[in-house]
Amino acid sequence: MDSSAHPDARAETRVLEEATDRLLAAVGKLGHLGDRAVAEPSLLPGWTRGHLLTHLSRNADALVNVLQGRPMYVSGEAREADINAGAPRGAAEQLADLRASSDRLRSVMESLTDEQWNATVELRNGVTDSASAIPFRRLVEVELHHVDLGVGYSVDELPGAFTDRAVEYLARRFSGHADVPALELRAEDGRSWTTGGGPAAGVSRRIVVGTPGALVGWLSGRTTGSGLTADAPLPALPPL
Repeated sequence: MDSSAHPDARAETRVLEEATDRLLAAVGKLGHLGDRAVAEPSLLPGWTRGHLLTHLSRNADALVNVLQGRPMYVSGEAREADINAGAPRGAAEQLADLRASSDRLRSVMESLTDEQWNATVELRNGVTDSASAIPFRRLVEVELHHVDLGVGYSVDELPGAFTDRAVEYLARRFSGHADVPALELRAEDGRSWTTGGGPAAGVSRRIVVGTPGALVGWLSGRTTGSGLTADAPLPALPPL
């Protein structure tokens, strides 16, 4: 990456590259089991591993679009059609596509200047963010969907540096959400985050305590709340 590039984004692209390499290695091992393994269900309801891998490839291309000022996807229908069309492909083709699309995204990120990293970009459904947030957004996709492949990589193995940040990221996703009660998330080291729809008059926030990894597992829908303690039953969270 150019030495003038945004320093935080530069560091995060390196972290993303390492996570992507771990994912690619796992997909390569999966391919040794044959195409049938790719056609088997992933841990995401309704999606095979082929659906999941195609989604990861098309998401990388969509983020290239975002960073180059184009719409993330042509439409929601086109996004879904691309995933369904690519899902039946064999293991070798899936791996090649994921590697090539990840490389395209990395190449674009490496070319960005400070000004471009600091620009506001538009994602899906009118959501906007700084371009410098894109590497971490992609890292969330890579790490959580690596877990979803069901190839032995679990929530417990997510890097601590990732889960520390992912708690805050996921808490922001649910902040103000009408279907999520007011929550205070507490890590065992004393850090805390608030999320949910906000407390009604006279109603205190529910308190949920656990490690950042356990909190991420629950907030992301990858666990039912194992490893957490709470002062009330854990609510059902809407999908991300």
